[in-house]
Amino acid sequence: MPSIALTSRKALAATALAGLGLISGSLVGPARPEPPVPPPSLPAWLAEPTKPPDPGTATPARIAGFFAHLTPAEAAGLTSRYPEIVGNLDGAPVHLRYTANQTQRPASAGRQTLVYDDRGDGRIAEVLGDLETATRVVVLVPGSDTESPEFDTGHGGVQRRAIAWQARQLFDEIHATDPGAQVAVIAWLGYDSPEGLDINAVREDRAAAGAESLRRFVDGLVLGHPDRSITVIGHSYGSTVVGLAAPRLSEQVSDLVSVGGPGMGVGSRSDLHTSARVWACAAPGDWIRRVPGVRLLNLGHGRLPSEPDFGAHPLPCDDVDGHDGYFDAAASALPAMAAVVTGPTSGGTSAIQQAISIGRTIEDPR
Repeated sequence: MPSIALTSRKALAATALAGLGLISGSLVGPARPEPPVPPPSLPAWLAEPTKPPDPGTATPARIAGFFAHLTPAEAAGLTSRYPEIVGNLDGAPVHLRYTANQTQRPASAGRQTLVYDDRGDGRIAEVLGDLETATRVVVLVPGSDTESPEFDTGHGGVQRRAIAWQARQLFDEIHATDPGAQVAVIAWLGYDSPEGLDINAVREDRAAAGAESLRRFVDGLVLGHPDRSITVIGHSYGSTVVGLAAPRLSEQVSDLVSVGGPGMGVGSRSDLHTSARVWACAAPGDWIRRVPGVRLLNLGHGRLPSEPDFGAHPLPCDDVDGHDGYFDAAASALPAMAAVVTGPTSGGTSAIQQAISIGRTIEDPR
């Protein structure tokens, strides 16, 4: 039986949500991820003589197998005719995706774009580093109010809100401490994030859709790389995306990180059903700390992962400024995340904790 304190907490949260007009009719119920809208060129793609797989149903492994049996001329021809499909195919050769998305995003000369779709709010993912040779890969998942036109500039023109800038900060920090690190960092806006603090930010439909896209994306990253380890970092609502994806992510995901997260869709770290290490923090001045840490009638996102009772390894962030300062060069959260990425991928966490230098020993919960 739930404690009186927990029951009261849920009742207060329900009252608050009802007062905002968020509990009514179709606004409650299970999260319903919407499947991605197929590109207009899909019928022509499926009619090709080489019999390409359906992007909406084929696994990354199936897609990789298809391209492996094409001649270079056949692969180049499909990339040229269908850049909007090839550029977003998890499992397709990386160099073909870069080429396709360069066609779609001509202003990005010299940049490595692994996902690009300019429909709606847009989808985009950019790679820093050599993805072909990287033994460790970081996928950075942003939160609400992240749209592709603001990928470089940040919401409201605030640079530290820009996922491209955040990824660059982490990439540079990793290589400043370990110049020879074979690490790639991916700024992944591969889902339709909520707009502000509307009902979509309270529910998990957008996160559920993002979790499925994230799972496929990670499956594509580990294909042909059995020794590669993946770290997934979620900022704000991106933490919810990561939490919902956790049970189905590849076993090669060694670490999940939540910074400024409103919840991971569960009440505790054990409920994530993952073998990955889980890390979390929320800055003292981050408004996310005031979000009710409950999940009721499929509204809310569960206990805040930064709360000690959640069970995640704590990251240092007492010096982080507000909700968007976790990737600032002066904040201790940045080198801590870099240490998680470059630290050991199995066994205890002592080496990582030493690199983080937070002055206490934490047992590995695995």
